Amino acid sequence: MAGVSVGESEENPVNINVTPLVDIIFCLCVFFMISFKFKQLEGKFDTWLPKDKGMEGMPLKAVIQEIRVALFWDDVNSAVIRKMGTRIVPENDALQKLISDSFDDYKKLNKPDVGLTIDADLRVPWSAVVEVMNIGKKAGVDKVEFAANILTTR
Repeated sequence: MAGVSVGESEENPVNINVTPLVDIIFCLCVFFMISFKFKQLEGKFDTWLPKDKGMEGMPLKAVIQEIRVALFWDDVNSAVIRKMGTRIVPENDALQKLISDSFDDYKKLNKPDVGLTIDADLRVPWSAVVEVMNIGKKAGVDKVEFAANILTTR
């Protein structure tokens, strides 16, 4: 029988009925299990983005300090168009010279950590992007970045 102590009354002078205590502990366990909320991790992932780039870390006097090459896809000719600034550069040697000259100018300004930013259209093949990366490495630029906003117009 629940709550009845076994043994002599002299050995156990106080009879304690533990059935209500077990019922309360059980109800508390059920309450806490139902009210517990798990941390939602779906749709979230850890990133290690630079703090000094983007909208949060933009200084008030924003000066462009990058070498940017834009890659566009020409539907008419089915070819890649490479632009550095407003200049179209179809040859690899000319692009390497432009990147190298720009990088040398930044080094003269005591900014040797400037990087090559590649801004590619969605339709540009990866081989063209890798080719520009290799040209940048040959020109001496070690830091290669990709633009966050993908341009789709010229």
